Amino acid sequence: MKGLTQKQVLPLAQVYGVLEPGPVVLVTTARAGRANIMTLTWHTMMEFEPPLVGCVISAQNDSFDLLRETGECVLNVPTVELIEQVVGCGNTTGRKVNKFRRFGLTPMPASKVQAPLIAECYANLECRVVERRLVTKYNFFVLEVVQAWIDPRQKRPKTLHHQGEGIFQVTGRRLKRPSPKTSLLAE
Repeated sequence: MKGLTQKQVLPLAQVYGVLEPGPVVLVTTARAGRANIMTLTWHTMMEFEPPLVGCVISAQNDSFDLLRETGECVLNVPTVELIEQVVGCGNTTGRKVNKFRRFGLTPMPASKVQAPLIAECYANLECRVVERRLVTKYNFFVLEVVQAWIDPRQKRPKTLHHQGEGIFQVTGRRLKRPSPKTSLLAE
């Protein structure tokens, strides 16, 4: 236990701040001409091709109902320049407020889903729900990315990574290491 003497207990409610690797995304959903935006950090890549993304959306959120009913959304990837909009969308309910208008974001039509893209975001991933078995118990949706868009002018986008309690980390220095030609997973 020698190494533990220099460590302190981390409250279990803060574990996600240690593990959360993915960028904050703004999820857009739409139904009957009404669009909503929700800030989301609890997502994970599940497969390369087709690209599958798993995400947890609280049943308390308007976006949960919209996604469950329509089966479609867009994962919009903002950069650090949009931090005020990211925080604002995350702390405002879409049931009473048009978040596009309130936070100065521009909706753009998607090509394969009804939910809009957010023009100001670095990347936009149009998604359809492909698995719902874990929604009732865990609020976990599995999404397939059916169309992806990226702004080629942004060569090194600085994305936001939420660590809890209003703390964000911004992507920084990039490291490149060559991968072996053969995969160790194939053995």
